[in-house]
Parts: sequence; structure tokens; C-alpha cells
Amino acid sequence: MIQFNQFTALSFDCYGTLIDWESGITPVLQQLVKAHGIKMSNQELLELFAILEPEAQSGDYKTYREILREVVQKFGERLGFSPTPPELESLANSIQDWQPFSDTVEALKALKQKYKLVIISNIDDDLFAQTNKHLQIEFDHIITAQQAQSYKPSPHNFEFALNKTGLSSHQLLHIAQSIFHDIATAKSLGLTTVWVNRRQGKPGGGATKPATAQPDLEVPDLKSLVNLIFEN
Repeated sequence: MIQFNQFTALSFDCYGTLIDWESGITPVLQQLVKAHGIKMSNQELLELFAILEPEAQSGDYKTYREILREVVQKFGERLGFSPTPPELESLANSIQDWQPFSDTVEALKALKQKYKLVIISNIDDDLFAQTNKHLQIEFDHIITAQQAQSYKPSPHNFEFALNKTGLSSHQLLHIAQSIFHDIATAKSLGLTTVWVNRRQGKPGGGATKPATAQPDLEVPDLKSLVNLIFEN
């Protein structure tokens, strides 16, 4: 069992962990493909997104808004249509409406009583500012891909976060849904990790590329994590 009292701060991935990004992504992609006469399941759309997003992030740094524009463009190339200019912006423009999971806000408020809270997210500063309104908490540090000029799973994002916050790897507990983006790299850098398995019981990997790593703790949701922390 993790010794929760050893940590002074908790860092969170945002999209997929705090924010239900799959419920935000799927209606936008469904509208996109249906407009071009294509029928796909939500699972198929998310799994294609999970391939295209990391591909777009793998080259020279581009803003996340540009990444999502490229993802939509690649959907068109894969499926044989040309997205319109509004369609190219549709995913990025939808982020402001993506909602937290039902347990997120209450969990953050509880954890704020005991720890500093940090965001480490593959996002642009302005896009996260839209999301932050839904989270209803003041984070002690917000680390974005735009600031780091790179995307997780790059180790640079975590090293940048540790440097910017002034925390050591032993002081920070990292909490995330994505083994690919977060858990594997954080573990390799000596961080203790909690895997929030938001897709427990669901088929496939959803919007997240499959990967293998062993987290220090697995929980199904943030409410379960809060209960564990405050029991100790």
C-alpha cells in the first residue's frame, strides 16, 4: 500500500482522468463522419483517435489546437473525405464543453485540504483555462504541453513539472488514467503512480493508445482514491 503521508503534492492528468474526454470526443467525431455518410461505432472512432493523436504529437511541437486539427484532417484522409474548415476546428472548439466525471470536483476539494494539487496535461494554456472553470478548484501549479513544448509520454513533461514546482519525485504522487501517456513514463522517472482505471469493464482502450506498465495502485475512480487516502 502507498504511504500517502509521504507526499506533499498530487499531480493529475486532466483529460481522461478528471475530465470525461471520451464523452466529449465521441459526439464531435460522430457528427463529423455522419456528415460524410460514414457509419462507425463510438469504440471505432475512439480507437482511431488513439492512433492519430499520438502520431500528430510525435513530430516537432505544435499546439494542441493544431494537433486536433490534424487529427480531424487525418480522419478525412483515412476515411476518404475532406473536412470543412469548421470541421477542422470542431474538436478543439468542443473542449470548453467537456465535463468532469461525476466524482472529480468533490474529490479535488477533499484532496486540496491535505495536498498541493498540480495539473500535468497535454493541452494549451488557453484550452485548459476553459476546462478549469468546470473543475472549481485553484490548482497550485498548472503544467501544460504548451509550456513544456512537448507532449506526454515524453519524460520532458514530467521533468519540466518537477523543475517548475520545485518538488522531488518522492514528494509527488502522480494520478492518471492513461498507462501510455502517464503511468509508464512517470514510473520510469521514479514517481509513485496511481492508475485511475476509468474504462474498467469497457471494451478496448478507448481514446488512449494501449501500453503496459505496473502502477503502484489501481483504483476505479477518484472517490475510491479519496477514501483510501483519508482512511490512512
